[in-house]
Amino acid sequence: MNKTDSQRAEGKEQGSRLREITAVLHKNNISRGVTPEKLRIILEELGPTYVKIGQIMSMHSDILPQRYCDELMHLRSEVAPMSFEQVVQVIEESYGYSWKDVFTSIEAEPIGSASIAQVHRAVLRSGEQVVIKVQRQGIYEVMSRDIALLHKAVRLLPSAVHRGLVDLDMVLDELWEVTKDEMNFLMEASHMEEFEKYNRNVAFVGTPVLYREFSTMHVLVMEYIDGFSIDEKEGLVENGYDLKEIGSKLVDHYMKQVMEDGFFHADPHSGNVKIRDGKIVWIDMGMMGRLTETDKRMITRAVQGIAENDINEIQDAVLALGEFRGKPDQGQLHEDLKHLVNKYGSVELGMIKIAEIMQDLMEVMKENKISMPHGLTMLVRGLTHVEGILSDISPEINMIEIAQARIMSSMFHNFDWKKEVREKGKLLYRAANKTARIPMLMDEILQGYLRGQTKIHLDLHASKELSSLLRRLVRNITMGLWVMALLVSSSIICTTDMKPKILGIPALGMLGYLMASAIMMYVFIRHFFSRK
Repeated sequence: MNKTDSQRAEGKEQGSRLREITAVLHKNNISRGVTPEKLRIILEELGPTYVKIGQIMSMHSDILPQRYCDELMHLRSEVAPMSFEQVVQVIEESYGYSWKDVFTSIEAEPIGSASIAQVHRAVLRSGEQVVIKVQRQGIYEVMSRDIALLHKAVRLLPSAVHRGLVDLDMVLDELWEVTKDEMNFLMEASHMEEFEKYNRNVAFVGTPVLYREFSTMHVLVMEYIDGFSIDEKEGLVENGYDLKEIGSKLVDHYMKQVMEDGFFHADPHSGNVKIRDGKIVWIDMGMMGRLTETDKRMITRAVQGIAENDINEIQDAVLALGEFRGKPDQGQLHEDLKHLVNKYGSVELGMIKIAEIMQDLMEVMKENKISMPHGLTMLVRGLTHVEGILSDISPEINMIEIAQARIMSSMFHNFDWKKEVREKGKLLYRAANKTARIPMLMDEILQGYLRGQTKIHLDLHASKELSSLLRRLVRNITMGLWVMALLVSSSIICTTDMKPKILGIPALGMLGYLMASAIMMYVFIRHFFSRK
């Protein structure tokens, strides 16, 4: 097939896919608006690419309203499984030899089938019970084509639709990068190794054994974890587990991942957390979040600022966490943070949900056009999942109290006296140096004033209501001056013998009177029907 035939076939394929998409949109009456539930249903009907996009978008409350993110978290990732013949084909194409050289058996029935991959139980030739995560055949090409179609759709959208929003092409590029990382199973293998390194000394935490020698970009082999899902309450209790202890350890360890490691599970729903042999075992590490040292420090400052009703502390943390998209309005940001503090200032610590605090903080950042680090949006999703597990297995546990204890323990454990003394010494030196310059600066200001060289620059920000009032006031004054000018000039003209005349009055003077009357009627009617 030559290049032209290939392009023609690709165009035909894209046209067919566009018709499928259009049919789904018509079926769901998209012209009548898109509710969160309708968006979730549409994505599920459009197939694996859009399910995966929806799952990633659920972590982007900086782009979508929170209620849409909450609904997209319920997207069903279970899809129709590949046939066993396709599974074998993917494995053997990836290995370059027969699967029987590695496994004595592979169960034909998958134990899970998601949008990107499906999982089968198997037994290695050495006898270990394992699971094989096999990438869907051709999924990369399907997703690549659908992302290209979405880029075309964005270019066809009227500019009015996405004016003021983030760059949609940039968002699609980011989604594609995240999806490509998730489709590279070697990346997930690296995540598993990194997670195991951070937690090998935590007695109550386990990580599946990774069989790196049998793992490729499209096939991932790891230990089979039996045990119980963390929400199988009856089975856990019958086997002697204490649900409160499990809940407390789950929160404590998740806070360790966030505040100490800066590397945390971004999708900790109940299916990805197992209990086996007295340990919490984390599985499915395709989606992990990262926080820099600055991110961790600023998140801690923001939470402490909310707890202590310190608006300036929160504002400093917010400004350090994100970047303004456009000219900042720090007065508005301060006011929004004040409302946030008032909301939680009178609430008892035991009643506060840390995920809700973080969501509200992100809403403030979004309203003030502050770009947020991607790790922060992934963290909110993760905290929401953890709080959901807690509310199910042990609702009496207070997550924020455990988080606060972990933060204080982490601060004490990692406290570097030499570094702290050195930094505080630098701050004291700078403060002393600036203090010594105050008399000189005051002298310069006074000398400038006496010479008439002092200038004051004011940057005043009026509220929307005041701006509207001033605009209307200026408009009415301008129209009043026009009416006065027309009446005076028309009266002068009427004292002359200017021709032509209408009813004995100079036509130009008559026209001036009519224009003045029309303007007066316009102002009167506008004022009468104005709601303000």
